[in-house]
Amino acid sequence: MGLGILLTKYFKFPDWVTPAIAFNNTTALPLLLVQSLQATGVLDTLDSSSDVLDRAKSYFLVNAMIGNSLTFALGPKLLNGQNEDAPDEKEDNDEENEGDDGQQDAERGEGESRTLEEETEATEQDSLLPNGAVRQGVRAQRKASHHGGRLWSKFPPWLQSTLDFAYQFWNPPLVGALIGALLGLTPPLHKLFFSSQQEGGYLNAWLQASIKNIGSLFASLQVVVVGVKLSQSLLKMKKGEKSGSVPLVPMISVTIVRFILWPLISIPLIWVLAKKTNVLSDDPILWFTMMLMPAGPPALKLTALADVNGATEDEKMSIAKFLTVSYVISPLLCFSVVGALKAAEAAV
Repeated sequence: MGLGILLTKYFKFPDWVTPAIAFNNTTALPLLLVQSLQATGVLDTLDSSSDVLDRAKSYFLVNAMIGNSLTFALGPKLLNGQNEDAPDEKEDNDEENEGDDGQQDAERGEGESRTLEEETEATEQDSLLPNGAVRQGVRAQRKASHHGGRLWSKFPPWLQSTLDFAYQFWNPPLVGALIGALLGLTPPLHKLFFSSQQEGGYLNAWLQASIKNIGSLFASLQVVVVGVKLSQSLLKMKKGEKSGSVPLVPMISVTIVRFILWPLISIPLIWVLAKKTNVLSDDPILWFTMMLMPAGPPALKLTALADVNGATEDEKMSIAKFLTVSYVISPLLCFSVVGALKAAEAAV
């Protein structure tokens, strides 16, 4: 992150360079990679036990949980880049209106609900609830925001900063990981969710399987989103319109960091820890996966971050082009895989 911030600040790289350097693909690509290596028998040179693939997946999934939590906690701020230093007009307006009572909030809520009723063109943000329920919901949200803002203003600045930073980590990936840990480590729940129905797994077929299928779609949906943005960019390019650009120097810089620098750091570091210390457990599959964890192309979640962060269409198309090029050259990861395999064998 520090390297990305320095490059963005001093060399005027696009803001998306920082999260591209900081966050790589921690889920789909590593899991497919270890499955292929196991199918070809490569992992047998490190460990020939029957559970070698499950252990490798487990290590990568723990890394993915941490990576996803950090991505959605810190990614939006990193994607903001230089805009973080700009004055926040919204906060100034909130301070000016701090002494107002809840009447104006209620009136504003009613005005917004009337706008919803008068709106003729449906969008993805439109509520499916009746107008009366929408009106009550807007009014309740305004009142809660008003009273919550008053309570928040009474906290000292250091506590506000600490709570705000901690709240960023309370995101869907972390919540999902905590729920998964609760289900997996509690024997009655483990049986209820994961056993067959004949053995008491009454939530397995209809609930757990459905949630698993939805979760499995995430990586595929990100590929679809990137493809849609890339298609829009190419169509605009043919028409001579702005279609987003990928500067050559930032692209080369990210490629060097992701495919060369991080493997050059992680492989010797993990080899030293495995060979010379007792920090890591005596598991060559753990060493091998840890050597590969920092390497690889940037995360496809950059598109999701751009959507969450309200990026412009031009920036989204630039990110789509950048990710496409990154995954075209992703076979460069083969050198990291061979290096990690040889280093793990040497450590054994």
